Amino acid sequence: MPLLQVRDFPDDIYDEISFEARRQNRTIAQQTVVLIKKGLEEELSNRERRRRAVKKAYERKIPENAKALDFKNFIREDRAR
Repeated sequence: MPLLQVRDFPDDIYDEISFEARRQNRTIAQQTVVLIKKGLEEELSNRERRRRAVKKAYERKIPENAKALDFKNFIREDRAR
């Protein structure tokens, strides 16, 4: 795994990361990775975020018993109440 070292890192930011890491029960390294991922995702355009979300949804595995359900019947039953 690659190593990342940042020189002259501001103390106040380090303290915030350290505090949040303790609050989230993570190491400082884990918390830093989470924050960097979130920051990179925010840099993506709305179109790219939507594209990734749709791709992730299509890749999700649907159980066979869920595929067999006929939702039209559920809707009809609900409307008949």
